[in-house]
Amino acid sequence: MSVPAERDYVPAAPQLWSYDLLVIVLSCAPRWRRALLAQIAPREGDVIADVGCGTGTQLVKIGRSTAGVTLIGIDPDADVLHRARHKLAKARVVAGLTRGYARDVADLLRDRGVNKLVSSLVFHQVPLEEKVAGLAAMRGALVPGGELHVADYGLQRTRWMRRLFRIVQAGDGYENTEPNARGVLPEVMAQVGFRNVRETAVIATPTGSVSLYRADRGH
Repeated sequence: MSVPAERDYVPAAPQLWSYDLLVIVLSCAPRWRRALLAQIAPREGDVIADVGCGTGTQLVKIGRSTAGVTLIGIDPDADVLHRARHKLAKARVVAGLTRGYARDVADLLRDRGVNKLVSSLVFHQVPLEEKVAGLAAMRGALVPGGELHVADYGLQRTRWMRRLFRIVQAGDGYENTEPNARGVLPEVMAQVGFRNVRETAVIATPTGSVSLYRADRGH
């Protein structure tokens, strides 16, 4: 299992305090986060892991929405997890936080009974091989019949969305982000074994369109 190292991942923001604000302004986060929460449809007894949980915003939303869920957050950035702990404590939401990469979650979540996996704005930042490894590990982390829920930059369908997406590519790198812009994520999900892969929403933002995806692990 990989041990996160300094600068071995794209940091949340040049200044951590600005991360949540940047996500709100640049990606219309409140809109797609509400849609993602509705898609997850948390229920009492669910074990939900947020891979690349960042500062814990989606974990807070899930925890506040439904009692009796077990929440787990995974992220390689120790500073981000420190901020997430404070945010969760302030919101009185209980979640176990673990440092690690998407590619390691099958080991990190072994025997945890995770039936729903969530990820937002993670896969556009990593190389194609990491997209494949991360999604394969996420499938391996789910119990049979488990669900995958992803919100991320997806296929940029119009010339205008493509132009806006250049802002993201300037910050996160063309090589990593371009496969997302060409619509690779659902293809990779199917490639690693997920079933019933579908794009459930496309949300226009000032930095391109964010897509919501849903898939099933199968049995």
